[in-house]
Amino acid sequence: MENLLQKLSETVAHIRSKTDFEPQYGIILGTGLGGLVKEIDAKVVLEYDTIPHFPVSTVESHSGRLIFGHIGSKAIVAMQGRFHYYEGYSMKEVTFPVRVMKALGISHLFVSNAAGSVSADIDKGDLVIIKDHIDLQKENPLRGHNHPELGPRFPDMSQPYDAELIEKGAAIATKIGCSFHKGVYVSVSGPNLETKAEYVFLNRIGADIVGMSTVPEVIVGVHAGLKIFAISVVTDVGFPPERVVPVTVEEVIEVAMKAEPKMTQVMKELIEAI
Repeated sequence: MENLLQKLSETVAHIRSKTDFEPQYGIILGTGLGGLVKEIDAKVVLEYDTIPHFPVSTVESHSGRLIFGHIGSKAIVAMQGRFHYYEGYSMKEVTFPVRVMKALGISHLFVSNAAGSVSADIDKGDLVIIKDHIDLQKENPLRGHNHPELGPRFPDMSQPYDAELIEKGAAIATKIGCSFHKGVYVSVSGPNLETKAEYVFLNRIGADIVGMSTVPEVIVGVHAGLKIFAISVVTDVGFPPERVVPVTVEEVIEVAMKAEPKMTQVMKELIEAI
């Protein structure tokens, strides 16, 4: 994305012309996980296609709205629908909304996604609180010229997910009695799902779940100095190979929507507890 600082300034100026709302926390909602929107006392809603330089989601299961409002007493801005590298966007375009939310004032970023299991211990419908990740995407969002005002040239990634938020999220999941794990998320470019041999490979390199998003946004979030919490709903299984069955995007969405109330409760209570 050329002229990143100029485009960021123009986008923020446009949003500020529509609302003076000051969000504390940013939320990115993934496939089939838009139910958290119902918990937001919305003040202003902006369609992505009305925001200058904002990408527009091309994925059927993703809405395209930027929502400003409150969860409990906490001021939030939520992306109802995200962007992916496989849609044809550059990584700077995929992660541009994180830059915008940071410029609007957020200090924390909460991310959700739908993922496949590459662990024999993780089943369809489980929640996984992400404790670390492996980046197998083909492009890094920080590649190219670094703007020091946005973050350091070489950001440390030894703890991209905030330990305190992980423990608080785990305590909430335990309290509400849902099946959850702490795991390592591996991000691939997609859009095809993995072969059986690829699922085995991902398991062997240390991954617990696999998806096509989240890591680019987290890299930029870390670069920007945000505290980050991420959670996945497991919608299909890929390991061991005998558990693999053909899956459609409709089935993925159906499983995500069934598990979504548990994820919503964890995210809602976590944000309210900060």
